[in-house]
Amino acid sequence: MTAWCLSYKALRGSVCVCEDMTMAFTRVLALCFLALVGSAQCGSVKNPFVIRSGTSFASRPYSSLLTVPNGEQFGLWTWPEMCPDNFFAVGFSLRVETNQYGGDDTALNGIRLFCGQNGDRSFLYTVESNTGYFGEWTDPQWCPSGTLVSFQLRVETHRGMFGDDTAVNNIRFRCSSNPTLEGQGMPWGDYSHWSPECSEGGICGIETKMEPYQGGLDDSALNDVRFHCCSRGGQ
Repeated sequence: MTAWCLSYKALRGSVCVCEDMTMAFTRVLALCFLALVGSAQCGSVKNPFVIRSGTSFASRPYSSLLTVPNGEQFGLWTWPEMCPDNFFAVGFSLRVETNQYGGDDTALNGIRLFCGQNGDRSFLYTVESNTGYFGEWTDPQWCPSGTLVSFQLRVETHRGMFGDDTAVNNIRFRCSSNPTLEGQGMPWGDYSHWSPECSEGGICGIETKMEPYQGGLDDSALNDVRFHCCSRGGQ
């Protein structure tokens, strides 16, 4: 029996269809069509089409910069990454290293924003600036509607010369539709004050303060983050 197998790579994993040759073409063409147009089985929420922005839209104008007072001291500010024009952050994922139980903990290593346009989540861009080397990405969390507009950081303060620094451990975002989303980060340290809110539009960019890899010494990875606000229809 001859079989055909088509692998369609979506956001998380792949779909593989194997059929007898007599049925292969019909089934394969149907699957491709459904994947492209986002049918009920490949819906916009579960399987969006996602593109990594990188620095392609770094020149996008922004209206304000959101910061918090409790970021830590190690590392340097890295490059900004921006959503495309008229796209805003509607969800996020975290790169988290779990408890190392006596090893060197780094906790939160990265923040990835998902940028959508006009409530459509079938086609998204991602931005994340610089990220650390450790941990895995969590499942995305989404505003039920609207955009991300402010944030709050959970930070463990400097542990001294012989302590194990983890710096940023977790983050909370507030959506324009009012819900608060808390990441699946680590529990060390405390939350401080909320940032101001984007006055209109929403968060559209990210810039991280990252300690470079310390080569076997104490790593703290992500130490601080700031987010750009953009207005709808321009600056």
